[in-house]
Amino acid sequence: MLKRLFKKYWKILAIITGSLFFLVVALFISIYAGMWGKLPSEEELKHIRLDQATEILDVNGELIGKLFINDRQPVQMDQIPESITNALISTEDVRFYEHDGVDNRSLMRVLFKSILMGDESSGGGSTITQQLAKNLFPRQNLGKAGIVIHKIKESIIAKRLEKVYSKDEILLNYLNTVPFGDNTFGVESAAKHFFNKPVSKLDIPEAATLVGMLKATYTYNPRINPEKSIERRNVVMSQMVKYDRLAEDSLEILKKDSLGLDLRNYSYDEGIAPYFREQIRKDLQKWAKQYEEENDTVFNIYTGGFKVITTLNYDMQVLAEDAMQIHMEKLQEQFEKSYGKNAPWSESSTLMKSVVLQNPMYKKLIKDGLSEKEALDSLKVKHQVSLFNWNKNKEIQYSTIDSIANYLKMLNCGSASVDPHTGAIRTWIGGINYKSRKYDHVSQSKRQVGSTFKPFVYTTALEQGINPCTYYAVRAVEYENMEGWTPSNASDKEDEEYMNYSMQYALSHSINTIAVKVLEDAGITNVIEQAEKMGITSTLPEVPSLALGTAELGLLEVAKAYTTYVNDGAPATPYYLERIEDESGKVLWQKEKSENAAKVLSDMNREIMLEMLKSTIDEGTATRIRNTYGLKNDIAGKTGTTQLNKDGWFVGITPELVSVSWVGLDDHRIGFKNTAIGQGANSALPLFALWYQKLNDSTEFDAITSAKFPEPSEEVLEAMACDTEKRDGFFKRLFSNPEKTKKRNFKTNKRGE
Repeated sequence: MLKRLFKKYWKILAIITGSLFFLVVALFISIYAGMWGKLPSEEELKHIRLDQATEILDVNGELIGKLFINDRQPVQMDQIPESITNALISTEDVRFYEHDGVDNRSLMRVLFKSILMGDESSGGGSTITQQLAKNLFPRQNLGKAGIVIHKIKESIIAKRLEKVYSKDEILLNYLNTVPFGDNTFGVESAAKHFFNKPVSKLDIPEAATLVGMLKATYTYNPRINPEKSIERRNVVMSQMVKYDRLAEDSLEILKKDSLGLDLRNYSYDEGIAPYFREQIRKDLQKWAKQYEEENDTVFNIYTGGFKVITTLNYDMQVLAEDAMQIHMEKLQEQFEKSYGKNAPWSESSTLMKSVVLQNPMYKKLIKDGLSEKEALDSLKVKHQVSLFNWNKNKEIQYSTIDSIANYLKMLNCGSASVDPHTGAIRTWIGGINYKSRKYDHVSQSKRQVGSTFKPFVYTTALEQGINPCTYYAVRAVEYENMEGWTPSNASDKEDEEYMNYSMQYALSHSINTIAVKVLEDAGITNVIEQAEKMGITSTLPEVPSLALGTAELGLLEVAKAYTTYVNDGAPATPYYLERIEDESGKVLWQKEKSENAAKVLSDMNREIMLEMLKSTIDEGTATRIRNTYGLKNDIAGKTGTTQLNKDGWFVGITPELVSVSWVGLDDHRIGFKNTAIGQGANSALPLFALWYQKLNDSTEFDAITSAKFPEPSEEVLEAMACDTEKRDGFFKRLFSNPEKTKKRNFKTNKRGE
């Protein structure tokens, strides 16, 4: 029967078989000829270049962040542990070292399933080399026949890859290109993202977890589906046992391991030092443009694999951000509680109404024909939004008006620490939350600095020959030629009748009335010139209120000026970029070695000022450094508070660091409700104090925290050997009326006069 059927239809079968064979051959030839897309030659495959993330590194080589389109960090073979390669081969391609790039049996299965059975999801059968081909040359949409065409193309490329590269090189290229979940590409990026460690440090369960993801990057993503990820991980380890790449008696023990995730996010908006990373990105863009013009080349900072070595200290930055979050959350609560129901951001407040009326959404609604009431009602409709506040775990239902109020009431901050001997910036916090508030209070903001300007006034006085033991009357003066301006003191304690204070006491206790008198004696012009020599670049107002810090300055220029006190009288210019390297390690740019800056004040006056600033910590406005936070380190410093408590400042000086902190609100129309909360000692000082507590707790920073200021010279001690206060004599008190404010003209000394 079968013979008769065969004789009857053999020609038809032969024609069908021949036709299928012809079609397959024709398809293969057309693919080989490039009709379905150009195939890379062996020569081209020798020069594969992968897109690589640019790495931003700290001063010790620790990864701070990345710039990328696809997050990929290629590594060398000696950095990849056997646990990764064993897991990969056992799971994905057990005959990897035996085939020539293609597993023919698997390929034929896919071809026949796809062509004869129409199974578009047949897939499978790809070797590691074929998967590498797919990673290097992503598939295009070629319709229903696409799976067949792609398989043939990848087979051809795979065979060429096997001729060009050794098996280990193919493994390396695959592991550097394979996509994992969460937009990570390559095993190094995956290891750092999911386990916060380089691939070389992965243990067997961690390696199996990553390899297990390759089957389905979403389904087996340990962040999204931890239970499925563990199941898949255990399958991978079982495969390793099956193919003698893992001891069987280890399997049951390893299966009991938890995932041990330590997620590290490298997105632009999150992760460590986001404001700093954004500043690096902007600088890198400018540098790349200039380098391209000078060297006739093209750079892409997101794919070029550059290494940007910075001055930041990763561990110090982590501690600084932790301290910031602890303090700012607590301070925000105090701040809101102090205002109660009559806050400037309440719906009925004049400020809030004016802000709402200027809101673009409100203006659009009015333009679309809604009445004022209808527009306001629309802005009150609540919806779920991603909005920063300190209640991190709460889902937020906010209206547009709620969002405006949230923006108005949120305190912000900026802080940075600088090595005073080199200018190298070690920490940089531009604000409370980069994702919601991208304005950088380190690099972009200028605010009134309050009493943190006073040391420049006193420094000038010393440089002008005024003796540090000069006494100044605390009594207020009405300056008639300044429209009757009468500076006053924040504390009544310093307003005692007939009292005079030494310069040291006046500075450490931040007495306003005396600061203006010292400015007057030193001369406004001289003070401005001295401040500029110390590193102040912003325009300084030539008015007596300059003594009280009415100048608006940037945080880093304040830091630069204060380095003078611990850098032998010379300012150290803050910087944060050390060098830029290409992917091979070639240095493309390097910071030039700075020449030693000229001294801008004498050794003796520098020592005197440092002693005065120590007094601020030990007995003046910053005593909570000692009393509240228990810091026993060698510390000098200065607090600052501006008018209406709108800005709080603190400068902390130690032998190895100068740290500047600012706290306030982004909307200048709002200040703290009262000085108790808003003064720099309460708002800004804790950013430094909490951070320094953390530095003290870590032996890593012993060289910094245990450093001591040099002992003051005998000459300095002798010059400052005077009582801190002195009362007017009997006859002066007898003929003075304490109820009447003294009036006189302010002795101006402006430029050009």
